[in-house]
Amino acid sequence: MGVEELRFTKDHEWAFIQGDIALVGITDHAQKQLGDIVFVELPAVGRQLGRGEVFGVVESVKAVSDLFSPVSGEVMEVNRSLADSPQLVNSDPYHDGWMIKIKMTKVEEIQELMSFEEYNKFLEEGTGRT
Repeated sequence: MGVEELRFTKDHEWAFIQGDIALVGITDHAQKQLGDIVFVELPAVGRQLGRGEVFGVVESVKAVSDLFSPVSGEVMEVNRSLADSPQLVNSDPYHDGWMIKIKMTKVEEIQELMSFEEYNKFLEEGTGRT
């Protein structure tokens, strides 16, 4: 999975889409803004999420931030490694630092997400909030 294949939200979450499955995490930009991550709270497997709904919390030395689901669906899996090693979000946000896997119920929602190029432009314009 290359970063160019990901889709992005204005809240700095990313999604890697394979069929009706979305692997979700936060962007490199977000983890840099947050600083050293010390705790990640993730939802229970089986939880139903709506697009834009808070699915968890990430706590860093600087701040506590909500995590927002980029798509609607059911949480199929959570990255249990983050309980003991939340710093994976800092060291490898696009691979080992993934957070949840969602079985999408509205696949068409991926059209609302930004491409890598669009996300970079969004950041350059300074409209991104963390």
